[in-house]
Amino acid sequence: MELYFSDNFFGMGETEIMNEAGEAAGTLDLRSAFGSSLDVYARSGELLYTGKFRMMMNRWRVLDANDTEVGMLRPRFTLFSKKFEYDAGERGVYEIESPNFSKEYSITENGTEVATFAKTNGWLRSDAYVLNNRSRLDDYELVAVVMGVNAIRKRQQSAANSAGR
Repeated sequence: MELYFSDNFFGMGETEIMNEAGEAAGTLDLRSAFGSSLDVYARSGELLYTGKFRMMMNRWRVLDANDTEVGMLRPRFTLFSKKFEYDAGERGVYEIESPNFSKEYSITENGTEVATFAKTNGWLRSDAYVLNNRSRLDDYELVAVVMGVNAIRKRQQSAANSAGR
């Protein structure tokens, strides 16, 4: 399924998740202006997933509606690409990678591409994404993962800007 969703310019509030036909497919609730947590809801309004940073760490936790951790996203150090690892426990470990200066990301499991997402805009606008999922992970879980990548990238850029002053 292909889903479209975005961050808010001020980093908080609700935005729609839309399918490829432009129909509402759910809601993304960005609960904090600092990008520290979000909720993903189905079209029916049912809470599906929550994403938030682990206390005092740069790791993004994805929890289901019962507040059970279903996966952990963490950045991986590389010089020439943006790389992340999503550990979904028994369901596998997924590598998320994008070449430097690219807005397109590939999600692989055991070296096979199972999903992609791309940042469709950004500069002077809120970040928007298109997700194409062919993995065994739930589409809405991957929305939380993509927004986790977004939140980690924001933290990394903020830290780099602070260090450069």
